Amino acid sequence: MNNWLWALGVTSMVLGSEPNSGVRPDTISLLHNGEKIAQVERSSYTLPSFPLVNPIRMDELLAKIDRKVLTPPQNAYIGDSGRIVPEKAGAKLDSRKFADRFQHYYYGGGQVSFEIPLKPTYAKVDSELLSLIREKPIGQYATYFNSNNRNRAKNIALSAKAIDNRVVFPGEKFSFNQTVGRRDSSKGYVRAPIIVRGELSEGIGGGICQVSSTLFNAADRAGLRILERYSHSRHVPYVMPGRDATVSWGGPDFVFSNPYNQPVLIRAFAGAGSLYVSIYSSEQLDYAPRHVPRMSRRIPEEIAVDGIENKPD
Repeated sequence: MNNWLWALGVTSMVLGSEPNSGVRPDTISLLHNGEKIAQVERSSYTLPSFPLVNPIRMDELLAKIDRKVLTPPQNAYIGDSGRIVPEKAGAKLDSRKFADRFQHYYYGGGQVSFEIPLKPTYAKVDSELLSLIREKPIGQYATYFNSNNRNRAKNIALSAKAIDNRVVFPGEKFSFNQTVGRRDSSKGYVRAPIIVRGELSEGIGGGICQVSSTLFNAADRAGLRILERYSHSRHVPYVMPGRDATVSWGGPDFVFSNPYNQPVLIRAFAGAGSLYVSIYSSEQLDYAPRHVPRMSRRIPEEIAVDGIENKPD
């Protein structure tokens, strides 16, 4: 909380505007969209032995209210039809206005209930930006998998969807683990007891490394700066030797950054035994592509695994 807000309270005391506890009710109702979401006791926010607002308790209240009213903005994205779905603004607590209204209530001049003041938050990626960076393909890569292995295919599709439509701004880092998040059953990931030869399994989420490896090759071809990449201990046949990127939640990650002066857009799709990752940017981008060998359409050999350990996939 800013010091000037507490100075308001001190100033009020100096000017003689003491809390009128004999007149004002001890509780205040906080409203959001006309509904009460919290009720605050005035005495709980008073400093011991001093009729002033307790700044620590006030900070706690601000954090609690902000969590309740926060609506994150939504970036624009390219929908399944290929059309751009516009961004949506969000909203968060206006801390200064809230503190000002709370001070008026606390020192006897404000209402005993008020609507929580909000201020808008805006999407980082809007329709205009997305329309500019979807035009120029600068890196693509495709790998192949057995679509009859439904569990592994499902994990591949889920993680491909998680990186799809991601925009990486100039100088920004992209982390595969942070973007995809924890691979667990709450997100729909499943165990894949049949894996491709040479792979190790993450337990729930088997198949994820094919997505990170495909992304690595597309990003490398686009000339993006590879910051962190780890290979499997053995060759995995869905990419060329030395062209894999193993990942595991809480373990190895795949990280790259955007060295260009334009944002780049990641598109990813998995279906019918094929996984495609493409990198796009603005027509104004002057980029330095790298040569990356392509993969054949041959489906990698799969093997059954009796026990699935919590290791990189």
